[in-house]
Amino acid sequence: MVKLPAEAQAVVVGGGVAGCSVAYHLARLGWTDVILLERHELTEGTTWHSAGFVGQLRSTVTQTRMIMYSAGLYPELSELTGLPPGWHGVGGLRLATTPERHEELLRQAGAAETYGLDMELLSGPATRDMLPLLEVADVRSALWLPGDGWLDPAGLVRALAAGAEKLGVRIVTGTEVTGVEVRDGRVLGVRVGEEFVRTGTVVNAAGAAAGRVGLLAGVDVPIVPIKHQYVVTPPFGVSPATPTVRDPDNIVYFREEDGGILVGGYIRTPQVWETSTPLAAPRALFDPDMAKFGESWESARRRVPELTRAVPGGGEHAEEFAKVVHGPEAFTPDGEFLLGETTVRGFWVAAGFCVHGLAAAGGVGKVMAEWIVDGAPEYDMFGMDIRRFGAHARGARWARAKALDSYSKYYDIVYPGEERTAARPLRRSAAWPRHQAMGAEFGEKAGWERVNWFAPADGDEQGPRPAGWAGKHWSPAVRAECLATRDAAGLFDQTSFAKLEVTGLAGLQRLCGADLDRPVGSVVYTQMLNERGGIEADVTVTRLTADRFRVITGTAFGVHDASWIRGHGLDVRDVTSAYACYCLWGPKALPILGELSTDDLTFGYMRAREITVGHVPVLAQRVTFAGEFGWELYCPTEYALTLWDTLMEAGTPHGMRPAGYRALDSLRLEKGYRIWGLDITPETTPYEAGLGFAVSRTKNFLGREALTPPRRLLHCLTPTDPDQVCLGGEPVRIDGTPASRITSGGYGHRVDSSIAYAYLPIPRDQDPQAALTNSATTLNGHLEVAVNGTWTPATITPTPLYDPTNSRIRHLPTT
Repeated sequence: MVKLPAEAQAVVVGGGVAGCSVAYHLARLGWTDVILLERHELTEGTTWHSAGFVGQLRSTVTQTRMIMYSAGLYPELSELTGLPPGWHGVGGLRLATTPERHEELLRQAGAAETYGLDMELLSGPATRDMLPLLEVADVRSALWLPGDGWLDPAGLVRALAAGAEKLGVRIVTGTEVTGVEVRDGRVLGVRVGEEFVRTGTVVNAAGAAAGRVGLLAGVDVPIVPIKHQYVVTPPFGVSPATPTVRDPDNIVYFREEDGGILVGGYIRTPQVWETSTPLAAPRALFDPDMAKFGESWESARRRVPELTRAVPGGGEHAEEFAKVVHGPEAFTPDGEFLLGETTVRGFWVAAGFCVHGLAAAGGVGKVMAEWIVDGAPEYDMFGMDIRRFGAHARGARWARAKALDSYSKYYDIVYPGEERTAARPLRRSAAWPRHQAMGAEFGEKAGWERVNWFAPADGDEQGPRPAGWAGKHWSPAVRAECLATRDAAGLFDQTSFAKLEVTGLAGLQRLCGADLDRPVGSVVYTQMLNERGGIEADVTVTRLTADRFRVITGTAFGVHDASWIRGHGLDVRDVTSAYACYCLWGPKALPILGELSTDDLTFGYMRAREITVGHVPVLAQRVTFAGEFGWELYCPTEYALTLWDTLMEAGTPHGMRPAGYRALDSLRLEKGYRIWGLDITPETTPYEAGLGFAVSRTKNFLGREALTPPRRLLHCLTPTDPDQVCLGGEPVRIDGTPASRITSGGYGHRVDSSIAYAYLPIPRDQDPQAALTNSATTLNGHLEVAVNGTWTPATITPTPLYDPTNSRIRHLPTT
């Protein structure tokens, strides 16, 4: 075995496309003392058998940007190494054969515009003209993306590896990592047999074996190896210039290979690779399973009639094909990548690429290297950040059930608001039995069962049902819950919101933009910024004692935010499960709570106080996410069911209704309250987002130096047609020119208006600082938004739309 150096800046585990890309990009950022270890030869894990499809248009802007970056990387690699990276830029077609899929293509075309992707929406006959091989009688439309294509896995890895070595990376094959040394929650190095390499940075890029490598460091990496199959026909004169084709309605994809056609698909009954030692042998493959592949193959034969001639035996036997590839692919519970640093400091993951890792390989290396070297990547990575999963993802059975469900529905249309049912229920608040008895429609987030809405009551006003996709998963109960909160009171169960207890005023002051040094019992809304001034967390902070604070953040963000805080040297405890939280908001909230407590309830807005509600000890916070007077009521979990019953019994005679998260989203849109991950991200600053009021002018904090006058601002838009409701991602034009995309949207039932938010540029002739105080008039021109494929005029509206003076929040109700 080759003698390894005693130490390195970083050790990358895995010689597939991800590992080679990470190593190359680390070296490009100046980390040249990097070792890449592969127990076989390069590519011999899961990379080697990849079909190599590169579709630039993905479901999120971050994935799309990563793939667009990858496409731009190939000429650089060729110039540096003299090796072709195996890129075939033949373009790609996505077919729609149903009205629903055609609607999806319209939305995707709108998204492509906002990303700056070259694309064209084709008719069925135009699709046939583009690719005469296709039978298009049932094709309603197709999206043509000339920037798509496919990659040869071996060629790409050879180029990345050669580039990395030219920049100083040492690649060692035939070498297995047998241990990862961890002390006090931090990586110290890796063990390779009898040798030990000291390093503070280990990148787990082991593909389908990433879960096993994670366990060496005591880290759970929710990777599920799933069997995936494709075939290659004998050659029959297919041109190398043939575009790639995806036909999701028929769960099949195909492209040219060696004069024939490679055909693959996502079967409805996938199988997990049952093994405790994945990728122990190189180039692992399973026996062909032509029966399971039958649906995809028959779909391909209908779409390309020439396949009947190419495979005259019907394709029931593996021997009829030039090649059958049935290999393992690394899937994740939600079908998104696993990237970023784990709970063990210095132990990173770049895995879980769910079949399309080759397409994003360059982008994966870029963001991982930036993350490791600079402390934060250029793009908003939360949707792929391994910290989106908490302790609930540790169970192999949970991860397996979720991953199998994700794979089986990979090509299904995912409607906004659609809820998957696999591995549910898991995490439930104490009031869940009451919610169920009241006919709650549940959603799931971070493993929590959360009420979307409760069963409509007799006599509820139907209200306007949005057109298109926004009306797909909808209930009139949402409007009733919003109006009850406005007119009487709403009771919301926010137990799922993450709760972190942090010790250390000085350290937390350094992280938060607002001043936290206020009296005990103060509640502060603030953001935590990265060194670029981007928003890493959006939280409320309650001062419990002189040096102890409770940080409240979103349901899915607890692990991420705790890691961010802990990474800056603070002591953090996640107490989410220790406390329930019920929110009582509305003009009748005071008389309802007044019947249950003899304590003084007139303490001010953004203040917290210990009170008793019925027999239950409660921390009451005068905070609202609904724009109405009221409190967040926190109690220890063992009191939670009693508190819910107590509040329901007292509130029902006053007209109070239990309400769900869809109502809450409507209420917050009307008030202009931002959502992290949508309206605000690590790529946006508080000034751009209209959150300058939450930034201290006097204290020093992380990211302050990067806060400069903005060149864009988050605006509230109201489409003129109230039936056209945005869901996020819709393109925005000004005078016919692409200008932005919608960050979030919905319908405001208190103001009876469609509402959306988008970042729009400040005109170059306008002072950015002045625009901050006059944001409603910073833009001239005809504004329109594409909703359901139709361009709809929209107006910029001052925010908040509802109760702009905040009188309903700050003052005691008179009713």
